[in-house]
Amino acid sequence: MHKKYQQASVLPAYQCIFSPGYWRSAAKQYTVLHVIAVVGVLIALDIAISTLFIPVGDNLRIKFDFLSRAVIGMVGGPFLALSSGMIADLLGYVLHPVGAFFPGYTLSAMLGALVYALFFYRSKINIIRIVLAKLTVNLFVNVLLGSVWSVIVGKYGYLYYFTSSVIKNAIMLPIECIMLYLLFTALIPVLARMKLVPKPEKKYIPFI
Repeated sequence: MHKKYQQASVLPAYQCIFSPGYWRSAAKQYTVLHVIAVVGVLIALDIAISTLFIPVGDNLRIKFDFLSRAVIGMVGGPFLALSSGMIADLLGYVLHPVGAFFPGYTLSAMLGALVYALFFYRSKINIIRIVLAKLTVNLFVNVLLGSVWSVIVGKYGYLYYFTSSVIKNAIMLPIECIMLYLLFTALIPVLARMKLVPKPEKKYIPFI
């Protein structure tokens, strides 16, 4: 009896997001109170650190809110990630308004959180997965979609914003991947003990 309980308490890791169990598990996260509580804390953290940055060059900043959104995706799954991305962006604007509100940036926040969830939720995290997740967010959300928003609210053409965004996100990619690696290495064992993520097989994040 005790052995069966221990086995049931271990969170499963899914190899493919097309697994039916993956989406059933993600949908159930809305009903798990301790997951909702942790995600709520992470949303508050996301709002708090969204205005913090380290300037490293002309129009180049190291920001930290992607870290909290990556953890939300890893803990809460794709559905909670979408909701949390929207809530964090809207509340962040209400508390720290900068310029006119534009819903495109809210959509980007939601899609970025969704990408992290698709790569990290109930997955065996490795360096390749971290790099692919950050590359996907930087390329499709920050560069391609972000340049469209910049054209709508700005005064230059798409190519101008696209070029500057590619350079910026290419420079930041290795830095952000290292930050995610260090955060996950420290945090995953703690989250596993809290039954929020699958138990890691090793004490460190492997390459593959």
